[in-house]
Amino acid sequence: MPVVESVGTTDLSIGAWLAAVAADPARAMAEVVVEDERTDAAGLLRDAGAVAAGLLALGLRTGDRVAVLTPARLASLQAWFGIAGAGLVEVPLNPASGALLVRHCLTQSGARVAVCAAEQVPLLAEALDGAAAVLEHVVVIDDGSAGEAALPDGVATSAFADLLGHAPVELPPVDPTSTAVILYTSGTTGPPKGALLSHRANVNLAMHTVELMGYTPEDHLYSVFPLYHSNARYCSVMAGLEAGARVLLHRRFTASGFWGICRRQGITAFNYQGAMMSILHKQPPRADDRDNPVRAAFGAPCPPEIFESVEQRFDVRLTEIYGSTEVSLVCEMPPQRRRIGTAGRESPIYHLAVVDEWDRPVPAGTAGEIVARPKQPGWMFDGYESDAAATVESWRNLWFHTGDRGVLDDDGYLTFLDRVKDTVRRRGENVSTWEVERVVAEHESVAQVAAYGVASELSEEEVMVAVVPAPGATVDPEQLLAHCHGRLTLFATPRYVRVVAALPLTPSQRVEKYRLRAEGVTVDAFDREAG
Repeated sequence: MPVVESVGTTDLSIGAWLAAVAADPARAMAEVVVEDERTDAAGLLRDAGAVAAGLLALGLRTGDRVAVLTPARLASLQAWFGIAGAGLVEVPLNPASGALLVRHCLTQSGARVAVCAAEQVPLLAEALDGAAAVLEHVVVIDDGSAGEAALPDGVATSAFADLLGHAPVELPPVDPTSTAVILYTSGTTGPPKGALLSHRANVNLAMHTVELMGYTPEDHLYSVFPLYHSNARYCSVMAGLEAGARVLLHRRFTASGFWGICRRQGITAFNYQGAMMSILHKQPPRADDRDNPVRAAFGAPCPPEIFESVEQRFDVRLTEIYGSTEVSLVCEMPPQRRRIGTAGRESPIYHLAVVDEWDRPVPAGTAGEIVARPKQPGWMFDGYESDAAATVESWRNLWFHTGDRGVLDDDGYLTFLDRVKDTVRRRGENVSTWEVERVVAEHESVAQVAAYGVASELSEEEVMVAVVPAPGATVDPEQLLAHCHGRLTLFATPRYVRVVAALPLTPSQRVEKYRLRAEGVTVDAFDREAG
């Protein structure tokens, strides 16, 4: 497989791209399977056209926002491509989020319509309770019932099946540079930010992934990641359709059953994130570990100490990358050009630098902040929704500031060190410390809280909180974690709880989290997994 040294930019909207794929006999039958539901490019184009017509019939117009709140299913794909085809803006949300986070995203994005799974309607109702959202209509997937949850007065409901029943209409032209999706990144010192991504950025990411990985119609791709992340959306679903390959999506990762699934389904390539490779490597060795059809895997990070062992044990070649929602595939390390322990060299898409606090490039071997900017138009995000200050700050001096610290060597290979931004990366998921702190602080026994990441025995980090008890109160870690249950996703729920008399503060009363991180998991910390 040749190393991709240059790449062009394609000016297509998502709808125009899907139409081109469906019109190509070599790709029209490219299959996407979500759990046990299946479609192909031609069928997806047909269903997306019906959904687009149905949404426009609700009174939506170009640029209006549509939230999607559902676990991965066929309707997720139909909604995604229908929203894009109509020139609307999709706002995919994590269905396991708490009401606080959903309320923030709905309010900030100004979504007028939500496509929501029936089982998520109670969450949506809680998020809308007392919120200043502008939601007018909820389209319910499956049984069309909101159960016992009552949506606020003035919010209409209908069934997703009704959208699919609409006859095709002539859709408005869609500018490929217009916003296709708002993907919410994790909050750092404040609420999560909505990254505005264009049709052109999405399509080009999918096409470059195919070039990087060498996917063909003979490939069967596998992903266990959610459709509110760019990974599964553009590097699996759209990449698979672009290549004419088969794509299989599962909602959950099972370590014990993973390779059995790959064998039964004929999987040739899969995506990985976070601790997934560490977990697979920790499984008891089997005589048939190498007896699988997988040739390649795409993602990051695989710990360097097990990188070669994973490849040899499972007979698979890893392609590691570095990037983010805002700037995808900044660095690439394909098997033909690797330096294990690094994220590879700058990709054909982005210029890369490591800079000091004044944004001056630092010498090779010197740590600094990782910054990037595209080599061609139409590749990266266009700003943060309703947050001009954060957009300008991230783009100061004409570089996108990743908030990550790293080192470039003399040959241009990047080594990731840690995060400047106040966020935690746990098992492939970015955890909003803002959300964790807000939820923990709601408990009556807590006066102050700081959430931060500490080292994990698997990979990346675990979530830890240090809490100061309210006057006269006693913090029971188990009761505090019970309070978090249902208010936070499982991956965001703290593993460690430490009760302290005071938090370390700067003169301006900001928490010095670097001191807490440096102390790590202390002997007085409660461990949820041990408990």
